[in-house]
Amino acid sequence: MSQTELRGEARNPGVPRGLLGGAAALVAFAFLATGAARLTDIGTVHMPAAEPVETLMLRFVDQNDGGIAVVDAKDNSRIFTVEPGTNGFIRATLRGLARERRREGVGEAPPFQLTHWNDGTLSLEDATIGRRIGLDAFGPTNAQAFAQLFAARRHAQ
Repeated sequence: MSQTELRGEARNPGVPRGLLGGAAALVAFAFLATGAARLTDIGTVHMPAAEPVETLMLRFVDQNDGGIAVVDAKDNSRIFTVEPGTNGFIRATLRGLARERRREGVGEAPPFQLTHWNDGTLSLEDATIGRRIGLDAFGPTNAQAFAQLFAARRHAQ
């Protein structure tokens, strides 16, 4: 092999400069477009803030038989009982929140806030740990498990 052949093969093994320049220009454009959209609100979508329609402050008390008593925190009246072996979504949601409360050193006493919003959604909030769960994200059947607590409160009055 001659020296000319070796020099020709190893001449430019890297990425072409034009390709790198184009990639850098694309990244710069993306940052500029994002910044402009944030400053001018062009191309952004804003959801109107939902307003609460109905709110319940609730405590959930484990029973010896495996049930859960749902207690209105305002007057300590029992408004509903989650029977043993039923309402798996309510049980799983409360179990997760109780685990977070234990990790944060919060007891069972502070109530949870169940809210029905004017856009039709439901949320369960634990203000002591700063956690809000959008219940509709788990489907209408699961959200209905908590929605029935509003009807139970109306019947208990």
